Amino acid sequence: MSLLDLPDFAPALLAQFSARAAERVNTPVIQPADPFLDMAGEDLRRRIFLTASETGAQLCLRPEFTIPVCLRHIETATGTPKRYAYLGEVFRQRREGAAEFYQAGIEDLGEGDTARADARAILDASEILATLLPGRPLQLTVGDQAVFEAVIQALGLPLGWRKRLIHAFGDRTHLDQMLERLARPQPMPGLDPETQALLSAGDEAELVAQIAARMEATGYSTNASRSPLEIARRLKEKRELAETRLDGTALLLLREFLTLELPLAEAPAALDGFADAAGLRLGGALSHFAERLAALETLGADLSAMTYRAAFGRPLDYYTGLVFEIAEPGATEVLAGGGRFDRLMTLLGARDHIPAVGFALWLDRIAVLRGGQDLSEGRA
Repeated sequence: MSLLDLPDFAPALLAQFSARAAERVNTPVIQPADPFLDMAGEDLRRRIFLTASETGAQLCLRPEFTIPVCLRHIETATGTPKRYAYLGEVFRQRREGAAEFYQAGIEDLGEGDTARADARAILDASEILATLLPGRPLQLTVGDQAVFEAVIQALGLPLGWRKRLIHAFGDRTHLDQMLERLARPQPMPGLDPETQALLSAGDEAELVAQIAARMEATGYSTNASRSPLEIARRLKEKRELAETRLDGTALLLLREFLTLELPLAEAPAALDGFADAAGLRLGGALSHFAERLAALETLGADLSAMTYRAAFGRPLDYYTGLVFEIAEPGATEVLAGGGRFDRLMTLLGARDHIPAVGFALWLDRIAVLRGGQDLSEGRA
């Protein structure tokens, strides 16, 4: 792709990446679909353009850059730490506007000082936007999935419910629905009385035998993807999740946590106060949160100009800690967003644990604010 195909501010943007020692890389437009379907999250999954190869392998048009950049790093066996920059088109189905638009960003892989890497990602995104949009007011919102996970673990929720709540993090409507189900659990639907009785009695052996007999009678057992034992244990897990109730005090504490919204500079004291008052041990999540803020201050950031929101997350399943977005005050369209994704590299096939953080810039939105061409116009 040549610079003639890119926004008029592409040279300035690439210079910003180069000044930050980020190596620009290109990734194929056609990507294997499975990593996105497995790891990107429901919001992105339903907007992917899927296709297939001649051999039947499921493929897609590149819907974002993080996963392709990480896959490229693994395939080329490049050492870390390593900073990559990207600039190109992504393809997503949209309710309105273009399905093809430009993104750019930086992925920071393998930096052991994760607090410093987080701070650098926030400041890089902020400074690049300030350069591209001089004089425009911008609002930066910060969240932390690791703190949220520490809170729900400290409340003693079963693993299945923790997974559900983590999956809903960042989608306040969905999260509130999950909390309502925890406040008013309902019996698991669709179970016949005999199965209900076996589950209530905890008679796993008899339940397995019953399921095996039914599978044999219906012919399902010849092509079943799960064994009777696996089905029995899944039924038990689903029943436990359906009937789990979060006691009133714990539910109030979780709702109180999710209402926290204040200047980032005040967040450590507020989180410490919440944990102490609630009697919750949040372990290393709070200490790392404080380390990140110290790193931001060391790099010259104005924490009072940034907002911490406890319920804030981003609609990608691979985030594990820091999440952030930058937008104009009061606007709904994000100009930059990113976060930490420490588990992603291993899930994609890396042999060793590789800490990772990064951010993306929405160039079509930036172009509109610069008064230039709307890069979404005329695209299919």
